[in-house]
Amino acid sequence: MKPSTLTASSSARPLPHGSGDLTGRSVLTLADLRSHEIRAVLDLAKTLKRDYAPWRAALAQRAAVLLFEKPSLRTRVSFEIGLAKLGGIAVYLDHQNSPIGQRETTGDYGKNLERWANTIVARVHRHATLEELVAATKVPIINALSDVAHPCQALADALTLEEHGVPLSAAKLAFVGDGNNVCHSLIELTALMGGTIAVVTPPGYAPCEKVVVKARAVAVATGASIEIGTDLALVRGADAIYTDAWISMGQSSDAAKLDAMRALQVTPRVMELAGPKALFMHCLPAHRGEEVVDAVIDSAHSVVFDQAENRMHAQNALMLLVLGASST
Repeated sequence: MKPSTLTASSSARPLPHGSGDLTGRSVLTLADLRSHEIRAVLDLAKTLKRDYAPWRAALAQRAAVLLFEKPSLRTRVSFEIGLAKLGGIAVYLDHQNSPIGQRETTGDYGKNLERWANTIVARVHRHATLEELVAATKVPIINALSDVAHPCQALADALTLEEHGVPLSAAKLAFVGDGNNVCHSLIELTALMGGTIAVVTPPGYAPCEKVVVKARAVAVATGASIEIGTDLALVRGADAIYTDAWISMGQSSDAAKLDAMRALQVTPRVMELAGPKALFMHCLPAHRGEEVVDAVIDSAHSVVFDQAENRMHAQNALMLLVLGASST
């Protein structure tokens, strides 16, 4: 079963140039996309944000199943309200107490869901769960967070940077803290779109080497630069400093890790290293007093709630392109 395509009326607005490549495709990491496809997502997200009215029935009679093994505020609300704005149906399945694959195999589960849903949005503990769903089903799978990547967040971050006058092809983004899933997706975003990313972590907490190697191979063609180190001096000249929780959701509290991270807490002094115009970014939820202090996250330079808002617009654009839908 493949997702049905709505028939566009003669007055339908075309999707962005090159975006048809995404129809029917799963998106597990940003490495699954090409630079022109990311550009198509961002351009469509900007169009939606200006006016949803022409798109209010774009996903009529389409359904997305939301599989969540982890708790969520931004991801669940942005997908559910976002689908409603496009005329679609969202079905939320809470798997916080029953991991996917426990009651029946992940493959059998996916084969059931594809008979009713046009796409599956999954927020999971293990990236392998997403890969199992892709292997078993014929509908596109969208990664709403895994232990490896958070592509929807990175798309929202890209939209936020551009809205604040930071072109992706020339941006310098500094990620400070744990080299986690969000960090991986930002590395992939930079590799595809150009610019520079400086990742600063304590020794032993660098991003996955496989992700970095693949991203640097892509960066050869785009001119992007990926710097990995332990010295906060790497943030100098950054257009934005980005951090995330030191202990990710589902991880056990780790005193040794927390101690190692303390030197990388984002304070006004760290923001000053970047420069007077540097933005502060965080995917939320923030642990105030740990990875960031109030004086930074509550400052005029903080764009964290713009990022949160843009989750909906970026995700809606991605769903429209993956499902090949049009406005009316």
